[in-house]
Amino acid sequence: MMNIDLTGKTILVTGAGRGIGLTLATYLAKAGAKLILHANNNLKKAQELVDTFNNGSIALQANLDKSEETIALFQNALDKVEKIDVIVNNAGISITSPIKSTDEEWVEHWDKTMRVNLQATGILCKKAIQHFKQNEEGGIIINISSRAAFRGDTEDYMAYAASKGGMVALTRSIARAFGKENITAFTIAPGFTRTDMAQEFIDIYGEDYAAKDIALDKLTEPEDLAPTIVFLASGLAKHATGSTIDINAGSYVH
Repeated sequence: MMNIDLTGKTILVTGAGRGIGLTLATYLAKAGAKLILHANNNLKKAQELVDTFNNGSIALQANLDKSEETIALFQNALDKVEKIDVIVNNAGISITSPIKSTDEEWVEHWDKTMRVNLQATGILCKKAIQHFKQNEEGGIIINISSRAAFRGDTEDYMAYAASKGGMVALTRSIARAFGKENITAFTIAPGFTRTDMAQEFIDIYGEDYAAKDIALDKLTEPEDLAPTIVFLASGLAKHATGSTIDINAGSYVH
């Protein structure tokens, strides 16, 4: 039986104050990793989790809607730790923006979605690559995209789907450009996952709508994603760099 040991690795996880990020942090810590947990509005929750680890992990606040705070986040992390080995770009937003919205509302929602989901991910990838290039061991980037990047989404969430599609192209570009410098990059593409963020969708469309096209008998939970991400963070999957791993209960296979 394979035992994933992340002892000695320091991992930055964005959006770790709730949902997938919060659950993932627990799995990574159990595997031995020291963590830098990013949160914005949920910093207290991330800090409470860090306190339970008692392993030198830290929690940091940043609003990823603001590029200057996103840039500062990575540097603030390096001020606290010797090096970063892995970054998991998990933070994201999903704003309901139907076509019937005014042009001003629609553009505002589109721009904010791109800033948080795609631009912030791009910034943190840039900072991570620059840092990884300074280390012989390189580093690992794991970007949490969505099945929506491949199969699209409803009219209310077109900006969300577009931003997640951009994350896939970004990840593949990093994998192709920096592999010989021992920098690998992976995309996780979840389907509908039961989180606080997903609740708005359930409130609008109903849980039956979310569950009707999956192949399994229950909605995906954050716990269903975490083991795969822990494996990728171990460095044991280097030759899968650039790949996308679908974790969507069979609702989209490509």
